[in-house]
Amino acid sequence: MTDPVGKLPSELDQLPDRDPEETAEWAASLDAVTKAAGPHRAAYLMRRSLQHAEGAGLALPKLLETDYVNSIPTAAEPAFDGDLEMESRITAWNRWNAAAMVTRGARLGVGGHIATFASAAWLYETGFNHFFRGKEGDGSGDQLYIQGHASPGIYARAFLDGRLSEQQLDNFRQEAGGDGLPSYPHPRRLPWLWEFPTVSMGLGPLSAIYQARFNRYLANRNIKDTSNSHVWAFLGDGEMDEPESTAALALAARERLDNLTFVINCNLQRLDGPVRANFRVVQELEGAFRGAGWNVIKTLWGNAWDELFQLDTTGALVRRLREVPDAQFQTYATRDVAYIREHFFGADPALAELAKLLTDAKIAECFYTSRGGHEARKVYAAYRAAVEHKGAPTVILAQTVKGYTLGKGFESKNANHQMKKLSIDEFKGMRELLGLPIPDSAFTDGQVPYGHPGADSPEVRYLQERRAALGGPAPARRVHAVALPEPQERAFAALKKGSGNQEMATTMAFVRLVKDLMRDKETGKRWVPIVPDEARTFGMESLFPSAGIYSPLGQTYEPVDRDQLMYYKEAKDGQILNEGITEAGAMADFIAAATSYATHGETMIPFYIFYSMFGWQRTGDQMWQLADQLGKGFIVGATAGRTTLTGEGLQHADGHSHLIASTNPASLNYDPAFAYEIAVIVKDGLRRMYGPEAENVFYYLTVYNEPKPQPAMPEGVEEGIVKGLYRFKEGTPATADAPRVQLLASGTAIHWALEAQELLAADWGVTADVWSATSWGELRREALECDEALLRGEQRVPYVTQALEGAPGPVLAVSDWMRQVPDQISQWVQQDWSSLGTDGFGLSDTRDAARRHFGVDARSITVAALAQLARRGEVAASAVKEARERYAL
Repeated sequence: MTDPVGKLPSELDQLPDRDPEETAEWAASLDAVTKAAGPHRAAYLMRRSLQHAEGAGLALPKLLETDYVNSIPTAAEPAFDGDLEMESRITAWNRWNAAAMVTRGARLGVGGHIATFASAAWLYETGFNHFFRGKEGDGSGDQLYIQGHASPGIYARAFLDGRLSEQQLDNFRQEAGGDGLPSYPHPRRLPWLWEFPTVSMGLGPLSAIYQARFNRYLANRNIKDTSNSHVWAFLGDGEMDEPESTAALALAARERLDNLTFVINCNLQRLDGPVRANFRVVQELEGAFRGAGWNVIKTLWGNAWDELFQLDTTGALVRRLREVPDAQFQTYATRDVAYIREHFFGADPALAELAKLLTDAKIAECFYTSRGGHEARKVYAAYRAAVEHKGAPTVILAQTVKGYTLGKGFESKNANHQMKKLSIDEFKGMRELLGLPIPDSAFTDGQVPYGHPGADSPEVRYLQERRAALGGPAPARRVHAVALPEPQERAFAALKKGSGNQEMATTMAFVRLVKDLMRDKETGKRWVPIVPDEARTFGMESLFPSAGIYSPLGQTYEPVDRDQLMYYKEAKDGQILNEGITEAGAMADFIAAATSYATHGETMIPFYIFYSMFGWQRTGDQMWQLADQLGKGFIVGATAGRTTLTGEGLQHADGHSHLIASTNPASLNYDPAFAYEIAVIVKDGLRRMYGPEAENVFYYLTVYNEPKPQPAMPEGVEEGIVKGLYRFKEGTPATADAPRVQLLASGTAIHWALEAQELLAADWGVTADVWSATSWGELRREALECDEALLRGEQRVPYVTQALEGAPGPVLAVSDWMRQVPDQISQWVQQDWSSLGTDGFGLSDTRDAARRHFGVDARSITVAALAQLARRGEVAASAVKEARERYAL
């Protein structure tokens, strides 16, 4: 709706104007400038006024987009703290060896990426020489999230400084022999070098934000001084399309994470073409980051552009840069100068006049090579401004040319991401461009050589001296393993005693156990409870006042429930990370805490509790990232199972997470039935992950929200609980020749199996033994290890085979999961095998109705057991039909 003169209503219309005449004068002045000097001049003055107002401390909304020029003018760049010529030679060697490594590997068909590092070489080299702190100095050093496709350049630099050999470079993407280099940053495959896996695009930026946040968490909780640690995330402009890349920008600004810098390599290209063909991705990213509250630094143009901007007295050049879409600018980098004169400068008479003052060589330099991301002084100025900025995180938008220095066959080509090698002639051209002393005789048998100036060369000495001054090599991963003391037994003993007649869900049992463990004098402070909202759903509200919810601002308000016992308490040294509605954010928290033993030399024990359905299904890629990064801790799928969470329906009914989790080799997956099983599993998990012989694994536990009486722990079951199977309740035969069946159940399904045990005995004279299968996955893992041993000539019998050896009758397995979950172990069970499960979509109903629907309730188990016995001739076939009718199946 508009007023009579067509002006759109504004929020200013709601504010009283105490001096309308003065307001009219300002408007008239603006109109006069517009008429006399044009709208662009008027816009310039308005923006200058806003800039001045901001500098004066006036509270005004910030501009979300600035001109398509550098944020830091050449005249304002700080003095370069280094030997630029020396660093140029180092960068040249790195460019060469990165390209050579990938090209040599391409002969074997293993692939690789060349163009990304070629465009970003100075972004990395400037950081390595001047900013990135290593782990041998004070504190933990900086955390570097390297762009995955740039890994060849990092390997090339490690070769130059003596950390990698030629043979290792030749084993790029050839890891089977044990001395290879993984294609991308991968701590599990190269744990002394890589800290953070980043090639699953989008997860790097998300994790970097939560890592910077976790650094502050450690400091605010007085666990470690991380004030000298800075997080650097190197990203591609195409990568920013991933929703995870921008999911937590507001968090970083809200918590004022000025210990975080994003460096986005804006070469304007995705994997197959332009990032924003018809638009300008730099401007879009600037708006997104400014809107989220970040400090934005644009490093777009090299020094060659200074002359053009000085000649641009009308603002025509800046206007033209603002309107040319990215795909067209990419085209300029591949066409001749005549084309640029016609299509870029010819679009505006003022620009055409400006172009007359420029030589062809100057235009070629500007449009082919001169980008801010290719000039060390520009990058240095941006990095210096980033680390000195306080109160907000910084993003550096650095423009580059993808494939820079690789020749016209590579630079700015749409296909350069898929181009895996250069020809010998292209390498020789690159050699001349970089000025490297590599003779033609080094190109033997059509193979490109590696280049190295010598271990005692000025380049290598300079590189190593720079790194020594900054705290040692980078990137680097260091683990100083210090075993945590074992918690006192009383925390576990409470669950082992059982609950008597009191009902308790296993979700509550786990929370109660952790609450007691958090009181431990030695290790209590190292627990990191993580929850994506819904803490009260999992019974965690009792932790609020005792542990506190972490907030870097503390609690600046009086909570509405302050007079209640379990009030909502936020604190700067709070222990709980209550993330709101973001499983991805909570998982990123978990990864930062789970790897703190390496990142900071501080072992933390995270547990992340969530709606079971929203774990492996929703954030499974991050579970793999956790495994890649060698993380440790407890992931807890609460409200587990397909029939246990009443009324929520298929979106919440999880019957498949254990199947997905079984694909991850680092995940130890348990589905405990009773509270005492949780106590045994958690205690063993603490030993395996944090004891003297710590393993790089993590635990996945599923717990249920169904209250049940919790029995006391029987004697001698600990080994079976840990290994995955033990006999919980043996049946009592009514007669010596009574038919017998073995019922294996996990999680809440054991209660259905126990009820079926009674029905089988009372109604059909069948004896059933009930087994608790705490981990189908661990049973399978151990059995697979036995199979592998057999190939080596070792005779080993799987634990599941041993446990069930001699158990009479068939085996029937049941769980609140798909049948494929228990079926994982069927090939190692010697008895006749059958299973029941909750295959299909979930549905909203009562627990009893849902279980009847899926055929896993006690009566369904009874009929299934009778059917197995009937097939063996141990009960009459008519008994099966009679049971179905009696139980109304």
